[in-house]
Amino acid sequence: MLKPKKINDPEVSKPADWVEEAQMDDPEDKKPEGHDDIKENIVDPDASKPEDWDDEDDGEWEAPTIKNPEFKGEWKAKRIDNTEYKGEWVHPEIENPEYKEDATLHESTSYGLGFELWQVKAGSLFDNIYVGDSLEEAQAFAKETYEANKEGEKTAKEDADKAAEEAKKAEEPVKEEEPAADAADAADAADAEEGEEAEKDEL
Repeated sequence: MLKPKKINDPEVSKPADWVEEAQMDDPEDKKPEGHDDIKENIVDPDASKPEDWDDEDDGEWEAPTIKNPEFKGEWKAKRIDNTEYKGEWVHPEIENPEYKEDATLHESTSYGLGFELWQVKAGSLFDNIYVGDSLEEAQAFAKETYEANKEGEKTAKEDADKAAEEAKKAEEPVKEEEPAADAADAADAADAEEGEEAEKDEL
């Protein structure tokens, strides 16, 4: 939001002979003779041509290859501390002529106070908001407002929940009782069914 207080000195640059590599190849370390002549893979000395191999049908037989245990990979010189090492070069800084201090940067003007909330149940209340920098004033304000009203608000919330529960029950459909005549018919039908089952058993 503000330009930096200090900037890199444009008149200074890293010297051409500045060495930042902490280590270097050992100039005394030489590659052994014949190092590059060692192959990575060699013919398997334990392999032999199968007895049933037919050069005319199967082609000329070639022994399989295996990894050469003598192979040491690409040669690299041993690393030693660099006697010319000067450390990481740090660019010198100067005061930024374009920097301007703004003592009112933290100040702002607003005409409202907002809350962004996530909740799983409705019914939260927000009121008596205090904005200031005095703990004593905030505590006194809370005593006059929140502490004076919290019991009443709690009771009002409980009454509202109870009323909502009763209203919900009132909306539930009432199960009608089976008429007496229908009940008697059902009993007669059951007796008749039992009689038919008894006759089947006798037969």
